[in-house]
Amino acid sequence: MTQNSVRDEGAIKYQCHWRQTEPLPLDPYQALLSYRDRTYIAGLIGVYPDGIGYGNISCRCADNPDHFVISGTQTGHIPQLTIDYYARVTAVDLPQNTVTCEGPVKASSESLTHGSIYQLMPAVQGIIHVHHKGLWQTLLNQVPTTLPTVPYGTPEMAMEMERLTQESSLLDDKIFVMAGHEDGVVTFGESLEVADKILQRYYQPLL
Repeated sequence: MTQNSVRDEGAIKYQCHWRQTEPLPLDPYQALLSYRDRTYIAGLIGVYPDGIGYGNISCRCADNPDHFVISGTQTGHIPQLTIDYYARVTAVDLPQNTVTCEGPVKASSESLTHGSIYQLMPAVQGIIHVHHKGLWQTLLNQVPTTLPTVPYGTPEMAMEMERLTQESSLLDDKIFVMAGHEDGVVTFGESLEVADKILQRYYQPLL
């Protein structure tokens, strides 16, 4: 990864309407915390040498399918992420480039992309966004891949999800590569377990 692209990592590019609140209830999100921490242990969520974190994870809220809970911005460096580092996203507006969220921290810089996936695919319940150079290089243009001109965390990236659902095998594969976001790979599924199994299917052969 180039120095310039690393410097751009993790920055929120949308307008964030954040209401600071107490932490979310723990019980509904035990699986979310578990899958995030095991992904961190695998080195697929973490922090670059310059201190910039990468990777995020989310799940749809059971009490309101229009909402989702996602790891907070710049939390990739934390080995064990407690519920204090998650935000609930209550609205995503692509035309206005805004995310409305609440919780102890602001939502991940990739919340627009997560929100777009949840809006386009009602069956999706969990999303995992990881960084791994070998995985990224192996899968680039071999699985659904976003355009290299589209940067992460933007309405354009979120709109790429609609293009890929129409022009690629995204709905079946449940995995895509971010060509303009070096090392970035995203999996999703009807549960976080499904999203993790898809990730491991491609990642394990590289070990």
